[in-house]
Amino acid sequence: MPGACAICDAMPHGHKCAVCKAEEEGNQPFSLGRQGNDRATSRENEGPDRREGAEESRVSRQEALYEKMPRLLGFLLLKFCSKETATKEEMMRTVLSNDEEHFHLIFSQVCECLQLVFGVDVKELDPEVPSYAMITSLGLTYDGMVSPDQPIPNTGLLIIVLGVIVLADGCASEDDMWGALRLVGVYPGREHFIYGEPRGLLTNVWVQQQYLEYRQVPGSDPAVYQYLWGPRARAETKREKILEVLLILYNCERRPFLTLPNISQIGRGGGGLSH
Repeated sequence: MPGACAICDAMPHGHKCAVCKAEEEGNQPFSLGRQGNDRATSRENEGPDRREGAEESRVSRQEALYEKMPRLLGFLLLKFCSKETATKEEMMRTVLSNDEEHFHLIFSQVCECLQLVFGVDVKELDPEVPSYAMITSLGLTYDGMVSPDQPIPNTGLLIIVLGVIVLADGCASEDDMWGALRLVGVYPGREHFIYGEPRGLLTNVWVQQQYLEYRQVPGSDPAVYQYLWGPRARAETKREKILEVLLILYNCERRPFLTLPNISQIGRGGGGLSH
């Protein structure tokens, strides 16, 4: 069996990339059209040794595909952090070993992961070249990179936080907020290997950036705090856009939040953030 798929690990809980979904359903993601049917027919007439060899070859190709997806994810994150564009030619040459057959499959899965986990959209600039820009989702101007020591964007978590506030009718208590974020594997005071220290983000960084307001409930004793959208969030995005992202998350096996992403493979080969 192939190893764990890093893209599925990073995606919303229960969500499968196209390769893994095809594998679960008994389909062959590497065989296309009549050619794939002919191969399947020929395998029925093969002996056990030959079928075993074909199975090993298929698993080997699938493992190669699993390796290419997180490498491309890391490559595009690096482009986002350095504010550079990327061309298909560059991706094919640098990361994907000129795998034209599976480019669309790999690229589409990586784009979905970038949006849902990191809050980064991939925008096509020129369909004829073709070339792409990585931009922050939902029109936000905040890139989500707190410091050089925390180069991976945390905007995906900010979007979830804004969504929790929307679902709480515009004002989420501190208990409700952390109760929701626990479903993402994010806990107050506990370092998260993608998003960093979350309490500081919610009570300091995003408050200073004016995406959140963190207030004491008037008259509460002992003090009770609540979260609201800040002026920058109100100016840059809309409730409807936030709800669209939450709907995508919810529709992933009807589970509304992300699991802990496992992107340990990012940085291997030619497409990582680590240097």
